[in-house]
Amino acid sequence: MYVLRSLLLLLLPLCPGPGPGPGIEAKVTRSCTETRQILGARGYSLSLLPPALISGEHLRICPQEYTCCSSEIEQKLTWETEATFRGLVEESGSFLVHTLAARHRRFDEVFREMLSSAEHSLSLLFHRSFGRLYAQHTPLFSGLFSRLRDYYERSGEGLDDALVDFWAQLLEKMFPLLHPQYIFSPDYLFCLTRLASSADDSLKPFGDSPRRLRLQITRALVAARAFIQGLETGRDVVSETLKMPLSEGCKRAVMRLTGCPLCRGVPSLPPCRGFCLNVAHGCIGSQGLDPDWGAYLDGLLFLAEKIQGPFSFELAAQSIGVKIAEGLMHLQENSVGLSAQVFQECGSPQPAPARARRAPAPREEVGRLWSAAAAEEERPTTAAGASLPRLVWELRERLGRVRGFWAGLPLTVCGDPRVAADLSQEAAPCWTGAGRGRPGPAWTSITGEGCPGVRRVRGPSPPPPLCWVWGGVEGGCREGREGTFWVNGWGPKSRRFPLVGWVGRGCSQYLFFHLVSGEEGLGVFI
Repeated sequence: MYVLRSLLLLLLPLCPGPGPGPGIEAKVTRSCTETRQILGARGYSLSLLPPALISGEHLRICPQEYTCCSSEIEQKLTWETEATFRGLVEESGSFLVHTLAARHRRFDEVFREMLSSAEHSLSLLFHRSFGRLYAQHTPLFSGLFSRLRDYYERSGEGLDDALVDFWAQLLEKMFPLLHPQYIFSPDYLFCLTRLASSADDSLKPFGDSPRRLRLQITRALVAARAFIQGLETGRDVVSETLKMPLSEGCKRAVMRLTGCPLCRGVPSLPPCRGFCLNVAHGCIGSQGLDPDWGAYLDGLLFLAEKIQGPFSFELAAQSIGVKIAEGLMHLQENSVGLSAQVFQECGSPQPAPARARRAPAPREEVGRLWSAAAAEEERPTTAAGASLPRLVWELRERLGRVRGFWAGLPLTVCGDPRVAADLSQEAAPCWTGAGRGRPGPAWTSITGEGCPGVRRVRGPSPPPPLCWVWGGVEGGCREGREGTFWVNGWGPKSRRFPLVGWVGRGCSQYLFFHLVSGEEGLGVFI
């Protein structure tokens, strides 16, 4: 495929457009004055630039006719035109990179704010309910949020372990508070946590709260992390794709497009727009992200809907305190049966001295904790949560704008006057790759299935096979953008090709289809 595309690019200048009118070449002044002025202003040595046209037999890329370029000048122009073309491609896609980077930064800020808000809410709630008792165990809760942040921001691993460790440590802290008349050694607490995490799951000291918290927080964090990484990866891939170096065939084609007019002594003659589109589509389309681009955008939108719906990040974050409160309430309400089971499996703990005994935490405190936490779960009120639907709406709207970016990138690049003649000047002489020419008034017939408004397309004279042509659509095509078209007048007989893209609307619309059926990357804007 790569060899075929390179061959196609090399054949582009051999595709004859309408021939120059009588006497056009005869009127060309064989002078290099304009070329010397332009290249001299760019820092080229005038000693390497002849004052008049010379034989071009030494040229490797430009037509080997009369020329203003030495071999060294041709090589330098090849590097310069490549850099200019790549700069145009990067510039044309800079807004797309900025869009993905800005969305990544904003969503990331919102998710971080939600975690911080959830930790702050839990701290206020537990301080109000447990007071000094919570203050003594604050590191346990802050450690949980630290590990959640670490999963989201960096590692992407160990989420289940973080939750299991938290519940085990919470049990080690809370169980002795329910039995202040005993002293629990480290070995006894180890037996307790081992029993709580046994495979048969018969103890369940916190009821179903650990499982429910794990389910909710895992799917929300996984979805949020995948979404953020998707935006970040998309930004990086687009940026790198726009910076990809040109193949040798493309370097030669770009030189023929914008450098050879200088060597020919006609630097003010703009490249024909069709010629530019040929080169741009062949060189940009070969490294673009279609057709995966559409699937990538659909995946982002799918995840965006999840993180504000069934996998709501805010609800999951705010539910951490609620699920912990539920677990504590279950532990206290079932402490009698739980203790009997623990004492049976781990043995009787050592009694504590009478003066060292503390009263258990009042039951009503846990009740107040649950009531307050339940109210928080019903109505998330963080500023970040309020902005999430708006951010998702903005994302959907912005991604809709860039869905056709890669298909339209050749048109965007060729809209720059440095690489193509202005569309309004399509009837004026232009550089064809081999000399001065005219797009011409030739007509190529097209009949469309499902698009009856398309009857004829204006473009260059019918080219040989493997060439590309372009032109505006007469009458436009507002319906039937999917279908097949009969293309007449190209080669010995008409051929049928599938329509694969479009840009614009009405009389400014362009249709794109494969000229060589079944060969990806060989196509035509018409």
